[in-house]
Amino acid sequence: MTGAPPLYSVVLVVCLLVLASAGDLNQELEITWGGDQAKLLNGGKVLTLSLDKSSGSGFQSRNQYLFGKIDMQIKLVPGNSAGTVTAYYLRSEDSKWDELDFEFLGNLSGEPYIVHTNIFTQGKGDREQQFYLWFDPTADFHTYSFLWNPQTIIFYVDGTPIREFKNKESKGIPFPKRQPMRLQSSLWNADDWATRGGRVKTDWTQAPFTAAYRNFDADQACIWSASGSSSCGGGSSKDDSWLSQQLDSAGSQRLKWVQRNYMVYNYCSDSKRFPHGLPLECTV
Repeated sequence: MTGAPPLYSVVLVVCLLVLASAGDLNQELEITWGGDQAKLLNGGKVLTLSLDKSSGSGFQSRNQYLFGKIDMQIKLVPGNSAGTVTAYYLRSEDSKWDELDFEFLGNLSGEPYIVHTNIFTQGKGDREQQFYLWFDPTADFHTYSFLWNPQTIIFYVDGTPIREFKNKESKGIPFPKRQPMRLQSSLWNADDWATRGGRVKTDWTQAPFTAAYRNFDADQACIWSASGSSSCGGGSSKDDSWLSQQLDSAGSQRLKWVQRNYMVYNYCSDSKRFPHGLPLECTV
């Protein structure tokens, strides 16, 4: 299957949104650790994270969100990046946290990156799916997106869905919809597991390892305030269709194409890992 991702059928609902700045990343993001390993460049239009033997680095969004469609363009660490992990995720702050993960597992030169995804609800994860990409993610920027609304969670790469997690609370499966989450990203050393299960270690002669970010977009997101309320609600003429967006038939076919051709691990197929039965969401 080829061609551009489809436009999805949506139903209009009402939500008051706070606009994010499309220019200076410093208005939307803050560097959280790593000191000079993290840099804002080009007047704040590009942010880079670097890793060497002394330290990695990271940033987070200044806002927390309770539901949103959030995009970021990322250019991953080029060359021999084995042992490194570039993590890009949403996470809540409670001890029983919710979390949506993209983790890009470094590789030996010439071998494909693995995109490791996971979903945590109430502090419990173990929902890993892994994919290869159909392009070189180090050669240019590509867009990685979360769609998170009360009905579903969808992971996108350049607008193409790679993973979907539907709300099946009616079947007894927890779904993250009560805790606001903050976007975070970090570049760090994980050579105990990241590349071939830890068999390939980080080659520090290749350091510093650097990933670049631009075009953060949380315009379509509900900002959570310190008072415990969301910007969603009230009247607005803005198109808030993402709040009820789900995959249409063309999107579902595109998802199946990705999973058929590029998925390399699915926890729902790992009966050895779950000898007493697969997780409930895999079977309902």
